[in-house]
Amino acid sequence: MSITDYAIVLVPLLVLLAIAGLTKRYVKSVADFLSAGRVAGRYLLAVSDGTAGTGLVLVIAAFEMYYQSGWAINFWASFGVLVTLMMTLTGFVAYRYRETRVMTMSQLFELRYSKSFRIFAGLVAFLCGVINYAIFPAVGGRFLIYYCGWPLEFTLFGISFSTFGTVMALFLGLALLIVLFGGQLTTMVTDCVQGIFCYIGFTVLAAVIFYLFSFDQFETAMLSRGPGESFINPYDTAKLTEFNVLYVLIGLFSLVYYRMSWQGNQGYNCAGASPHEQKMGGVLGAWRGGFLGLVVLLLAIGAYTYMNNPEFASGAAAVQQELTDRIQFPDQAVTNTIRQQMLVPVVLRHLLPVGISGTFCALMIFLMLSTDTTYLHSWGSIFIQDVVLPFRRKPFKPETQLRLLRLSITGVAIFAWFFSFYFSQVTFLIMFFALSGAFYTGASGAVIIGGLYWRRGSTSGAWAAMICSVVTGGLIFWTQTCWHSSIYPFLNENYPDLLARGGEILQTISRTLPIVNWEITPERFPVTAVEMSMIGVILCIVCYVAGSLISNRKFDLAAMLHRPPEAEKSWPAVCKECIVDWRERLLGITAEYSRGDRILAWSVILWTLYNFAVFMLQLVWNSCFGVWSSETWFAWWKYYNVPLGFLVAIVTSIWFTIGGTRDLVRLFRNLKNRPEDASDDGRVIATTTGMEREADHTANDAPKPETAWPANQTAKEIDL
Repeated sequence: MSITDYAIVLVPLLVLLAIAGLTKRYVKSVADFLSAGRVAGRYLLAVSDGTAGTGLVLVIAAFEMYYQSGWAINFWASFGVLVTLMMTLTGFVAYRYRETRVMTMSQLFELRYSKSFRIFAGLVAFLCGVINYAIFPAVGGRFLIYYCGWPLEFTLFGISFSTFGTVMALFLGLALLIVLFGGQLTTMVTDCVQGIFCYIGFTVLAAVIFYLFSFDQFETAMLSRGPGESFINPYDTAKLTEFNVLYVLIGLFSLVYYRMSWQGNQGYNCAGASPHEQKMGGVLGAWRGGFLGLVVLLLAIGAYTYMNNPEFASGAAAVQQELTDRIQFPDQAVTNTIRQQMLVPVVLRHLLPVGISGTFCALMIFLMLSTDTTYLHSWGSIFIQDVVLPFRRKPFKPETQLRLLRLSITGVAIFAWFFSFYFSQVTFLIMFFALSGAFYTGASGAVIIGGLYWRRGSTSGAWAAMICSVVTGGLIFWTQTCWHSSIYPFLNENYPDLLARGGEILQTISRTLPIVNWEITPERFPVTAVEMSMIGVILCIVCYVAGSLISNRKFDLAAMLHRPPEAEKSWPAVCKECIVDWRERLLGITAEYSRGDRILAWSVILWTLYNFAVFMLQLVWNSCFGVWSSETWFAWWKYYNVPLGFLVAIVTSIWFTIGGTRDLVRLFRNLKNRPEDASDDGRVIATTTGMEREADHTANDAPKPETAWPANQTAKEIDL
């Protein structure tokens, strides 16, 4: 990169650090550090949480997936738009979670189940989360080294240093500094600023890709794949093994089951100014993320075109030679994995002109920092709040608790550096995420959804599900990580007939079920981590339901949600002026919605239904009247998907920039005026829930509801 590129990277970073330093003075309590004082507006939540939820590591993971499967696999993911719409509009899980006023998911587990379950689930979530996150610095460090073309080592004062380790330490240190300044508050503010910058930067990047490549060049490369591996035709993907139709179907189920399960962004889940604002932040998210996905896809397609179109043969050869020369590890599997991971970034460095190259680097650094700050805060907080705090009979002093939180966050950063420096990755990033999270996520959906919506859900069922999740997660991790190094060699040497017979059975299953492609090879376990995780989820659900039914006890959900007992089935209670049409209530539009909220909700509904109708039209046509050719699918992408994506991008970028800026101003005003509550530190101090009282439950007075609902209030007045 040139000096101009480095200046484009450095100046926004300095501005970001200055903003974090200025925000620090607003942090006055544990609640501020953990949940930003619970005064965040909807646009602030949508922009900042979206930026943190994207992250450099997920962009690199998307590069891997799109480079393998292209646009074709996105077609089948359209089944999920209605599911996502219903969960967003109804505030599924998110609304009730915010009503409980907890700061971490495991605090909810104590409120709903028991203190011992909170500690166990919090410890499992913490360990899974830290291991899952600990590879993020490695991906970010390698990206910067290979994208910027830095040497693998450098000499300072006659001593040789690893560039990889130094870069990781530098950017982990920057992220740690931001978090230590003010926890969730500084994290959310800086994420919002970075998100607004990203809207502009990604629009520029998309325009540059279309300047560098013509659609004819795209078409030549995208139609060059062999049968069963189409880059553009969703009906011709039978030979894709990792990212196939089954992967999409499991993803659709995961949209519901894993709702708020993963706690990497737990600070955002409790930061809304009210449950309604939390819900509306999710509604806005339906407009927020589409363009980013389009830009990442365009960048991957640009890289694929550069590497596979004959017009760029010399440049492609230079990229391959650089990857061969610079990426060498003792383990060939690791070498191949890192080469695939860094392929798109290296291609983009060869492609992008001066200025744009620096813009892309700045965007990736911002995404890296946003995820680092969010994950450091989340996992460090979970350890103190859910593993250490429940053991205390007396509360910590606020300054002591804040000091422990900062120490824990620092410990997570140190562990992440060592793990990233020494761990050897041998699978796709998305598969690694499934592996590292399987110990916790298998049971998390059952205990969260059951805990918030099913009165019969019990502590026994929660324990049964979580123990099942740990066991199945261990089995998944062992088979996926040890297959190529020990399991397959052992079976091949001692039980070759059994291995051959297993291969025949898997081939039969693959022929019977076209959505799977299972085969025994020395390189990888025949069933992917995502597919095995789905089997574990089913077992955990069975354990939760069976354990709860055997217990045969009921739980008072209204008390936990701070609702009047008579309002459990209808909340909030409304007067005649606030009555909402039943069709709107079915879509989650309640009396809390102002006129503007209804307009926003209906815009999301109509937009989603329109997209789903277009998808169904394509599906019916191809199923009943013959599958389109690859050329027809490419024309659809060229003349419909791309122009529509750009139109939405322009509108939402302006819209969310204005809304995010407005909410930032309101945030600091609300922080000045809010009352402080020293007892609001994450402890469960009241559990009058109506359920069985176990030894570690304490029955005290229920906390006061966060929001009163006077009978004479209108919907507009209720809206916060």
